[in-house]
Amino acid sequence: MNIAVMVNLRARRGSERVGGMVQRIFPRARLALTRSLDEARTWISEQLRPNPPTLLLAGGGDGTITGLLNELRAQGLALPAIGVLPLGTGNAWARVTGAPKPVDALRQLAACGERLPPLRLFSLVRVENKVAPFAGTGWDAETLQDFKDHISRFPAGPLREANGGLRGYMGALFTRTIPRHTFGRGAPRVKVYNLGAPALTVDGRGTVVPLPGGETGALLYDGPVGVAGAATTPEWGFGFKAFPFAQAVPHRLSVRVYGAGVLEATRNMFKLWRGAHPLPRMHDFLVERLRMDFDREVPFQMGGDIMGLRRSLEFSLAEESVQLVDWRQLKRLVANA
Repeated sequence: MNIAVMVNLRARRGSERVGGMVQRIFPRARLALTRSLDEARTWISEQLRPNPPTLLLAGGGDGTITGLLNELRAQGLALPAIGVLPLGTGNAWARVTGAPKPVDALRQLAACGERLPPLRLFSLVRVENKVAPFAGTGWDAETLQDFKDHISRFPAGPLREANGGLRGYMGALFTRTIPRHTFGRGAPRVKVYNLGAPALTVDGRGTVVPLPGGETGALLYDGPVGVAGAATTPEWGFGFKAFPFAQAVPHRLSVRVYGAGVLEATRNMFKLWRGAHPLPRMHDFLVERLRMDFDREVPFQMGGDIMGLRRSLEFSLAEESVQLVDWRQLKRLVANA
């Protein structure tokens, strides 16, 4: 295989030690240890454009993978098969594809010899000419920012590491995000318009059905919103199944709008976390394209990266798809070899 490997040294578990493992197991692989998007951009331009890899391993979190995909697109490169090495915080794509710790992942890949490992196709969400596995507004985006603000108080090292995972995320949620909404001015309102083919939804039994009144151009929802977003993968990180119907229908985005207040959401936290259905004030749409118009600016995140404030957003199914290493299937193949 023609393998290239990028390790984000700024990811939660990114380190030169991971780079050393890559060099030992795949001595011919092109390796980049990066600390910034500019460094990754230069590596792609100088190393990958002249000789595109058949397999690109990306060590980092969802933001690392999303940034890598968009830089490849910006430089006009077709998206290669990608293997996610879980070195970030949320690691949504890594969890969905069953990625093991990096040393095990590299050893399993080495067992493939020159053959590509098993791959799994994922569609992508497109917003503002960028792509990601998920994107959204509301509490999730606020909590991500609160989480980053929280861990920035700790110096690099064991203390930041201890507060950098789910513990830190939940701490930010309960000490910053929830109090802000409990004592704030209330939820914004959103109007959701279908811009693509007639929308589908999910009934109380979890069956995909046509959405009554969901024709092209229809107003799908008009009301308060705590969280709203679109995804092509079930998870939002940390095992949070925010989009349990993300792959229920091929070539459709899973869009969810949650209209409950913060106290009701807190009471339902564990149901929300495991993707329980149905839930009061949860609205599911399976669409090709839609627009959300808010009555005020709301925080927006894409693939786990904070993108700033938006008053209107248009989500669509990207033309491109990406093939990710299916680590669960690879593990079975190696075990049975």
